[in-house]
Order: sequence, then C-alpha cells, then structure tokens
Amino acid sequence: MSRPWEADPATTFKRRLGKSPQELGHTTDNPDCPDIWELENGDIAVIGRDLTEPLGGKLPAGVSVGADERIVVVPRNMLIAAKPDIPNV
Repeated sequence: MSRPWEADPATTFKRRLGKSPQELGHTTDNPDCPDIWELENGDIAVIGRDLTEPLGGKLPAGVSVGADERIVVVPRNMLIAAKPDIPNV
C-alpha cells in the first residue's frame, strides 16, 4: 500500500523561512544549528535535534512515528520567526 504523500529526495532548497540560527542566537557558528527551509517543491525541511528516542514513548494516543520518520525539535522562537514567511494556503 503506497502512502498518499512521500518526501521527494530530488527536490532542492528554495529559501529559509524566518531568521537564521545566527540571528536568533541558536548557534556558535558551528554547522550543527536548527533551521527551517521551504523546498523547491513546496515541502518544508526542518533541521533540528532528533528527539525520537526520548519523546517517542510519550506520543499522544493515535500519533505514531513511522520507521523512516523522526521527531525533530527546533526552538520555539525559530518557528515564530518563520510565521510571516509561511503561506496561509
């Protein structure tokens, strides 16, 4: 059975949503910093900490993480800063 949506590994990065990790103070200029990007195909890529292991057992009823999925966490102010760049539709 195929899923109604699949991530496209052939797409590329289009634009950052919100402010850079440097602007928000979430990095020491290392390459391991959170970020949110719109992809060329319209999907969203989130770079953050993989907390699948510690949070996976705390999921609400009816929520699951597929074998090829991860729970990714980014700072709250990063998503708030991205809000103006996210279309309503």
